[in-house]
Amino acid sequence: MHEPADAVEMRAALLRLRRTTGLPVAFGGLLHDARRLRIAELSGAATGALRGLAICAGNGLGGKSIALSRPCAVTDYRSARHISHEYDAAVATEGLRSVLAVPVVVRRKVRGVLYGALREPMAMGERTFDAAVAAARDVEQALVVRDEVQRLLAAAREPVAGPGAWEEVREAHGELRALAPRIVDQALRETLLSVCGRLATAAGGRPREYTVTLTPRELDVLACVAAGSTNAAAAERLGLKPETVKGYLRSAMRKLGTHTRLEAVVAARRAGLLP
Repeated sequence: MHEPADAVEMRAALLRLRRTTGLPVAFGGLLHDARRLRIAELSGAATGALRGLAICAGNGLGGKSIALSRPCAVTDYRSARHISHEYDAAVATEGLRSVLAVPVVVRRKVRGVLYGALREPMAMGERTFDAAVAAARDVEQALVVRDEVQRLLAAAREPVAGPGAWEEVREAHGELRALAPRIVDQALRETLLSVCGRLATAAGGRPREYTVTLTPRELDVLACVAAGSTNAAAAERLGLKPETVKGYLRSAMRKLGTHTRLEAVVAARRAGLLP
């Protein structure tokens, strides 16, 4: 059974936070509404005291981070004067003293919080803060990708109105294929690629004149080219170097028996590999 994408992305970010900072404990969660977060993932915890804890904006260290939309930290949680203390019992049960909280901000809205903690009162340095912010940015980027995937999946399920709508379908197909490699959650990635496959064969009745097998990356590059991207634009979209894009394109052209970018796109469409 596949885990939700949220859990996979959050767990990966917490592991990175611990690895890059050396902090023994990390935990976090996403907001369920504009003002309430539930701690869903723990890494390095000795107890389950923090799991499921509901954090309200303004309350405790995490709530302060949500309210201010910026990282916050305390050297000694139990005696900190600039936070409220609704969650002292859970923090004490886990034995935490020095704690930092970093918000995950997507399009100016706080969507989650990552925490890192020590079991002794000790000021955390700038490198620790920078590493925690980088881990939060990983979650931010994952949420941006997930939001875009959901938008494109919804658009892909809409009926095609007519011949003129195929350009929109092809653009959506290229965007979806570019997003797929960046998705950690396997179930979501497989769903996304399945939709790409349905888009590629959606024009029922088109002849399939070739039997060709392209690698996923060759198909990714061709999908970008089909949507009008230059090699440089395709490289930026796919997170590759322009030279790498050229290599995939040459390989695809060779397999398709074509000599130009346009011929390769046309051949891929005839083979039912692109919409």
